[in-house]
Amino acid sequence: WAKKPERKTQIFHSPAPDSTPMQNLYNVNVAALEVLPTPEEIKQRLPLSEAAADTVFQGRETVQRILDRKDPRLFVVVGPCSIHDVEAALDYARRLKTLADEVQDTLFVIMRVYFEKPRTTVGWKGLINDPRMDDTFRIDEGLEIARRLLLDLAEMGLPAGTEALDPIIPQYISDLIAWTAIGARTTESQTHREIASGLSMPVGFKNGTNGSLEVAINALQSAARPHSFLGINPFGQSAVIRTLGNRYGHVVLRGGDRPNYDSVSIALCEKALREKKLPVNIVVDCSHANSFKDPAMQPLVMRDCVHQVVEGNQSIVGLMVESNIGWGNQSIPTDRGQLKYGVSITDACVDWPTTEKMLRETHAKLKGVLPGRLAT
Repeated sequence: WAKKPERKTQIFHSPAPDSTPMQNLYNVNVAALEVLPTPEEIKQRLPLSEAAADTVFQGRETVQRILDRKDPRLFVVVGPCSIHDVEAALDYARRLKTLADEVQDTLFVIMRVYFEKPRTTVGWKGLINDPRMDDTFRIDEGLEIARRLLLDLAEMGLPAGTEALDPIIPQYISDLIAWTAIGARTTESQTHREIASGLSMPVGFKNGTNGSLEVAINALQSAARPHSFLGINPFGQSAVIRTLGNRYGHVVLRGGDRPNYDSVSIALCEKALREKKLPVNIVVDCSHANSFKDPAMQPLVMRDCVHQVVEGNQSIVGLMVESNIGWGNQSIPTDRGQLKYGVSITDACVDWPTTEKMLRETHAKLKGVLPGRLAT
C-alpha cells in the first residue's frame, strides 16, 4: 500500500456564553470534522485487478441476462447478515465458491457482503462505520478493509452483492459490486432512488417494512428515469451527478406484517408490476419478515419458492438467504476475544451445513425445470 496521509481533524468547541450570534450559527452540535481519503486515493492504494474486474463484469452481465430472460437460472444472494470478521468472511467465501461451482448450471451464486446496517434506533452500524466494534467509528479504516475484502472475493471469482445505504460509500466500492439492494427502510427515500438510477449494476428494491408493494414499485419507476442530484466525484469534490436511469431494477419481497413469498402474494406482485408496465421480475428474501427472523424458517421459504417454480412460476428470478459458518447470532461482548467464530452479530443466520443442503436441494429440484422457462 502507498503511504497513508495523516488524518486531519478539526475540533469544534461549544460557543462561549458571551459569544456573538454569528459564532452561534455554525456546527453547534458538531464535535469534529475529520477529512477522509478520497475515493480515488483509496482506489490507488487498492486498485482493481483484471481478474477482479472480470468477475464483477461477468456477475453483472449474468444477472442482467437472468432479468432479461436470456439465462434461465435463478440468482441467489447468500451470505452473512453483515460482515464483521474479515477472516471468517474469507473462510465462508472459499466454501461458497466451491459450492457455487457445483450448482452453477442451475443457480448463479452471489455472496452477500453487507458493510452497512440501518438501525431502527441505535446499534452497531456495520464494518465500514465501526470496524473495531468499539464506537471509535474509524470509517477511514473501514473503507479500506471493505475494499480489500471485495477485491479478495472478486479475485477468487466470487461476485458480491451489498446494500447501498450511505450515499457517498458507492464511490469507494461500487466498482467491485455485482448486485445491490435498497433496503426496506430506504426504498421510499428519494436519495436512494436517485443513487440507484446511476448505479452500474442491477438493483433490487425491497418492499416496505409493513409489506407495502407500492413503495417498491414507485421506486422502480423512479430509478429507471434520469436524475440530477448532489454527490461527490472520485476526487472528493462536491458535484452534481446526472444519471441515465437504471433499467435493471426489480422487486425484492421480504415480508412485512406477514410473509409475502406464497403463491398468492407472488401473483399480486406480478399483477401490480404488469399494471405499471414494469418487467415482472421478483426476488424473494427468505429471511427477515418472510421467516419471522427465525433462521430455521429460511429453508421452508426457499422450498416453497422452488415448488412454485417447479409448478410453472415464471416471475421468481432470484432468492436471498442469510447464512454464516455458525448458526444463529450473538451480541458483541465487551471482550472481543470472546466472539464466536463465524457467527452473526446482527440477524440470526443458518449455518454452513444448512446452506449446503438448501442450495444442493434447490439445484436438484430445478435442474430439469429451468431450461424450459426460456421457451415460454
